[in-house]
Amino acid sequence: MTASEQTPTRTQESGAPDQSRWMAVAGVTLGTFLLVTAEQLPIGLLTSVGSALSVSEGTAGLMVTAPSIVAGLAAPLVPMVVRALDRRILLLGLMALMTVANLGSALAPNFAVLVCSRLLVGVAVGGFWAVAAGLAVRLVAPADVPRATAVIFGGVGAANVFGVPLGTLVGDLTGWRIAFCALSALALVTLIALLAVLPRLVASQTIRPNLLMEQLRDPGVRVGIIATVLLVFGHFAAYTFVSPVLQDLSGIEERFVGPLLFVFGAAGMTGNFVAGAALSRRVHRSVLTIAVAMAVAMPLFLLLGRTAIGGAVLLIVWGLAFGGVSVGLQTWMIKAAPQAVEAASSLWVAVFNLSIGCGALAGGIIVDRLTLQGSLWLGGACALLAALAIRTARTHDAVR
Repeated sequence: MTASEQTPTRTQESGAPDQSRWMAVAGVTLGTFLLVTAEQLPIGLLTSVGSALSVSEGTAGLMVTAPSIVAGLAAPLVPMVVRALDRRILLLGLMALMTVANLGSALAPNFAVLVCSRLLVGVAVGGFWAVAAGLAVRLVAPADVPRATAVIFGGVGAANVFGVPLGTLVGDLTGWRIAFCALSALALVTLIALLAVLPRLVASQTIRPNLLMEQLRDPGVRVGIIATVLLVFGHFAAYTFVSPVLQDLSGIEERFVGPLLFVFGAAGMTGNFVAGAALSRRVHRSVLTIAVAMAVAMPLFLLLGRTAIGGAVLLIVWGLAFGGVSVGLQTWMIKAAPQAVEAASSLWVAVFNLSIGCGALAGGIIVDRLTLQGSLWLGGACALLAALAIRTARTHDAVR
């Protein structure tokens, strides 16, 4: 589907006024909120799950790493398997799978069953993201796409600020099984909402392996993928260990780390919407600014973050910058591949999720074998390389 064909297709699919299309955007945003909450909630439940099911906290960590890896694999595979299936039906089916998977986690009699249910969560996360990430172009007018994309990715920040902490609190007060039950109930609510607001979404293209490979031959898509790998890998290599960074480098007491991470999430939400507004004017400059800000913020901890105030300020700057990564790079992919948004988005979601797991793993190796500061150097170096790649794209007029 060409760029000029997108608007007529969107109008036919929605067959509704702008308000109804924005209701669909809101429904997809609720979906992204649920996805991120479901993917990351076990981080706050590792100790209680490990104790209840007699596994170590390290083993319990499979509840996080396993679905992330599966999500990365599912992102391109699910659209290929379903081929021309109406994307509305696909999203509803994946949300139904999320409902069942979280209920399975709540009822799991042992850790093996729990991990299997988390693998199903990974399939739902990867498949849903592959479609939802580029859905704004099919729901709103072209001029509103950056804003709608920012709203959809606002669900990510909301999950970090509200979803995961509230889910962890529910687990602490009532037990981890109740927390998973609550996730299942939220997935059911999201399923009903999507059923009510999503228009028919005919597949614009049938995703095949050769179509995915074709995207990598496009300079703009290629740079977007490279930048995604570097920024997400570098961020999670450092952010996974942000708690010891704040305590050991900045001298912040442990009891203040939680509130500061809440502030980080709130800054991320702000950065998401600021980036969305900026992207509507200049995509390249906005994404480059995000990469440069991350390249500066992480290594600066080693110089200016050795006091509580300095560490807190740099954490906020870091949160503002990373908050724009998802919406910035997804908008980049839409601009780079207007004729194959879903295919390009599938690749993007795949590398995004895989980079999360690989970045955390690399950071752990560096922290264990070298120094805590090394994770910050790695994060900053990756962001700097991403900025250089983005600057090169400007030279070749890949994305403006």
